[in-house]
Amino acid sequence: MAWQNRILRVDLSSSNCSIEPLNRAWAQEYLGQRGLGSKYFAEEVDPAVDPLAPENKLIIATGPLTATNAPTGGRSSAVTKGALTGAIAASNTGGMFGAELKQAGYDLLIIEGRAPAPVYLWIRDDQVEIRPADQLWGRSVWETEPWLRRELAEPQAKIASIGRAGEVGVRFACIVNDMDRAYGRSGVGAVMGSKQLKAIVVRGSRGVSVRDPDGFRDAVRATMEVLQPSPVRKRFTTRGTHNMMDVTNQFGSLPTRNCRDVQFEGVAAINADAITVPRRSDGKPSLQGNKACFACTIGCGRVATIDPTSPLVNGTDPRGGDRSRYQLPSGGLEYENAFAFGPMCGIDDLDTINYVNFLCNEQGMDPISLGVTIAAAMELFEEGALTPADTDGLELRFGNAAALARAAELTAFGEGLGAEIGLGSARLCAKYGRPELSMSVKGQEFPGYDPRAMKGMALAYATSNRGACHMRARPVVDDFNNVSTEGKASLVKNTQDLVGAIDSSGICIFTNAMFPPEHVAAMVDAACEGDWSLDNLLLVGERIWNMERRFNLAAGFSQADDRLPDRTVTEGAKAGAAKGDVADLSQMLGEYYQLRGWDEDGVPLPETLTRLNL
Repeated sequence: MAWQNRILRVDLSSSNCSIEPLNRAWAQEYLGQRGLGSKYFAEEVDPAVDPLAPENKLIIATGPLTATNAPTGGRSSAVTKGALTGAIAASNTGGMFGAELKQAGYDLLIIEGRAPAPVYLWIRDDQVEIRPADQLWGRSVWETEPWLRRELAEPQAKIASIGRAGEVGVRFACIVNDMDRAYGRSGVGAVMGSKQLKAIVVRGSRGVSVRDPDGFRDAVRATMEVLQPSPVRKRFTTRGTHNMMDVTNQFGSLPTRNCRDVQFEGVAAINADAITVPRRSDGKPSLQGNKACFACTIGCGRVATIDPTSPLVNGTDPRGGDRSRYQLPSGGLEYENAFAFGPMCGIDDLDTINYVNFLCNEQGMDPISLGVTIAAAMELFEEGALTPADTDGLELRFGNAAALARAAELTAFGEGLGAEIGLGSARLCAKYGRPELSMSVKGQEFPGYDPRAMKGMALAYATSNRGACHMRARPVVDDFNNVSTEGKASLVKNTQDLVGAIDSSGICIFTNAMFPPEHVAAMVDAACEGDWSLDNLLLVGERIWNMERRFNLAAGFSQADDRLPDRTVTEGAKAGAAKGDVADLSQMLGEYYQLRGWDEDGVPLPETLTRLNL
């Protein structure tokens, strides 16, 4: 079967590491990755725990299809109570790290306690060590990974680490693996930093088996026959997710200048076409190519460079470091980071946007939350709530590219204004008396879809268990074709359940746009013991959603948190397909609760819990 049937538990407080059997009953109900990791977390952690306390746990969870040759079978999730939100968090990453952990023989890695001094974790199959990381503390991700490979003489080791942002407690710090892939949202990197855990290094050689090898081979082949010719796959390969910027801008759903606007006049300078235009200085474009994660034939990842003549990559940075490191290729612009540093901040300078994204890769920050929080700070400054005295004289205005770069640098190191931005937009705006200027839900910042035009996404944001998220439901295509609220509650509920199942399988949610979910069910069914029909997978997704909801309710969330910022529900969109519209949840939310089997306060009914074995 595709589970390794083992979990690795590491207590940093006592320096004890132990291997335990997987709870197979839970695996049959929650599958793996997001679902199974969240089940262990909810069973072991008090919902009232402070996210940065030693009692909070951090779980790295793989899925049954992780490290197999299922298309995109390299995913893993970091599950914890989010430092940004205080809600349950399951942050998903690609790259190679999750597959390596699975091949080392573990379905889950459970990290608890807090080390008395900085450490890193070294896992080589059954050999597990907690080692001192004093020489690494204060170093960036880009310094940490090569240092560890040299120290361990393991050039093929896979590494997940935090940068300076995770060390200083930036609330939206992430855990970076493979230099520029990340467990990106909700502040999982701040939780790892609070445990004084700098890095996790893995080398695995145990391999992965499946229940029915012949049936699994056939299911994978049938899936590939649909995936490979898919025009959506080809578009992701050639243009990545960045292609979405022109779509949302034309439609009028591109959040711009902290959602004051829904279209950005500077799109042509920073869109998917702009990154392919040769630069005057060296004749090369920003985009250098694409790359793929483990077992992926899509390759949506971008590889980019900054103009070598730019001052951003020459001389020294404000801390005295050599900027030439930014001349090297790194993970490039995708839609979300391009939106967050571009339109949301009113910036159309491609090199600056690339630079800030490189900084996120290097120091471990969620680009969505960073960009949206800086946008909130820009509006606070323009409104006079933040003064030049608060910003050390930095003119933090929309369109000021130099201010964006400097604010990002300060945030990465928790210095001055950066310590304020590192709180996230909800805390920042509340501190300066303007909470309505935070474009967030449950404390987590908006992705790049304005909810006034995209009614399904509005409901998806409001009800997401981890705060505003575009990856917890899949109403996007319908939203572009239907600007009414009709049918959105059912669509959001059903796709939330489907996403929960896919997130727990070990493959990438992008595949949902390229092959139907029956293929996921067929691969899981051949890989795992038990009945894994599509209906059963959807039931798993529904169970996960309700489990997460119950954790959040116990943590202090309520119906009042299923809401959107005032701006989006009182100020109509200024342009686009939904010009004049606001994000009206009144009808959709009640219908959604009914479809979920919840009462009018958004609490799961006893019969719902019984049906789902909760």
